[in-house]
Amino acid sequence: MKVTQLNSASILIEDDNEGSKVKILCDPWLEGEEYIGSWAIYPPYDFKPENFSDVDFIYVSHIHSDHVSTKTLSKLNKNIPILIHNFPEKFLKNKIERLGFKTIELEHGIRIKLKENMYLNILAADNCDPNICGNIMGCGLSEFKYQTTQIDTIAVFDNQNQVIVNTNDCPYDIAKITASSIKSMYGNIDLLLVGYVAASSWPHCYNLPKEEKKSAAILKQQKKLETIKKYLELLEPKYYIHFAGRYTLCGKNTSLNEYRGEPELEDAFEWTCKNISQEKYKGIILNNDSWFNIDTGTSNKEYSPVDKKDKKKYIESVLSYKKFNYEFESKPKASEVYDLMGKAYENFEKIRQKINWISNTIIILKTNDINNEELMVGISCNGKGINKINENTLRKLEQYMVISLDIRLLKWLLIGPQKANWSNADLGSHLKYNRVGSVYKRGLFYCLNHFFNAR
Repeated sequence: MKVTQLNSASILIEDDNEGSKVKILCDPWLEGEEYIGSWAIYPPYDFKPENFSDVDFIYVSHIHSDHVSTKTLSKLNKNIPILIHNFPEKFLKNKIERLGFKTIELEHGIRIKLKENMYLNILAADNCDPNICGNIMGCGLSEFKYQTTQIDTIAVFDNQNQVIVNTNDCPYDIAKITASSIKSMYGNIDLLLVGYVAASSWPHCYNLPKEEKKSAAILKQQKKLETIKKYLELLEPKYYIHFAGRYTLCGKNTSLNEYRGEPELEDAFEWTCKNISQEKYKGIILNNDSWFNIDTGTSNKEYSPVDKKDKKKYIESVLSYKKFNYEFESKPKASEVYDLMGKAYENFEKIRQKINWISNTIIILKTNDINNEELMVGISCNGKGINKINENTLRKLEQYMVISLDIRLLKWLLIGPQKANWSNADLGSHLKYNRVGSVYKRGLFYCLNHFFNAR
């Protein structure tokens, strides 16, 4: 078996059994910007769809757009079947099928034969907790109905001889039970693909002093790197590859990159080599389009680190000039946007009552319209409706979260998920937070994800 690193979580897994090849493309994001235009690819990737014309299957781990890129999938052969977990919610299935592909939903923990000697087992990384993963709007509360969240998956590929485990974005503390079951099922793991960043809006999107942001970023990075060690000690792979971490904030968000708490690939690799015995688990580091052969234990190219000066120049000369999707539109009036909020609040309130969540926290949406008129709207989390507020009112509140955002994006979010959704806006660093009091509550963000007009 052979693994080719493409970009971030996008990899190609191949099995060559006496000339009979099977190719699986995983989590394709190979072109353009994602998360409403904020996440850019660096180093730049030269995407040529024809290079993937012989792929047998595409595997998509979960709904996040750096794993299921619309721009990338729209250019790939629609005859390639896409393998996904049988999620309780059908957002991923519907998105893929709208692009013209056929989806094959696999049940949790059931190993199936794909082709020749290649097998796949997709397992849900269960019981998602935003206090662990940090993606405050990346999760639903579907366990309220289904007793499970299943927002992300771990995939196990084997050819009846060698085993590759792909952990995708699964935080260790969420996925350790699933990972333990994989170890019990398969025994020897030849290769572990393990993420090295904890992508989220914390701390760079929060109103904090710079030094406090830097300290929080260092702590965030350290905690994530420690989970690599935990995965290795549990699964005991012969080899491991860091992946699923390469993205750069672009456009007007470029100034936030230094506070994300997400290391360069080679920095994460260096940390792991220093903290993990390379005699027990051998680390492999790959550039884009480089491959590693499990049979021979060799790569086709020596790794070339990112030149941080070149990256800085590229960010300044290219990425900083990128425009977000909504920035191509003209700004609406404040009254037009406010008129959309009545129905949005009805949806918000239905969900709040459904999950039986109540809080004295006020969510405040803050923006400026085409005439630079400020609009601040307070959203009650205890059934008291929505109201326009001003700075004087704000100063009297004891518990609130201000979310500042572009009014064009706010209009898209209010129209509904077909234009934009709150989770992607959060992960894309489009929302800036200022919080007062104890407001970090899971129900708050879950309900806010439903603050839109569409039914």
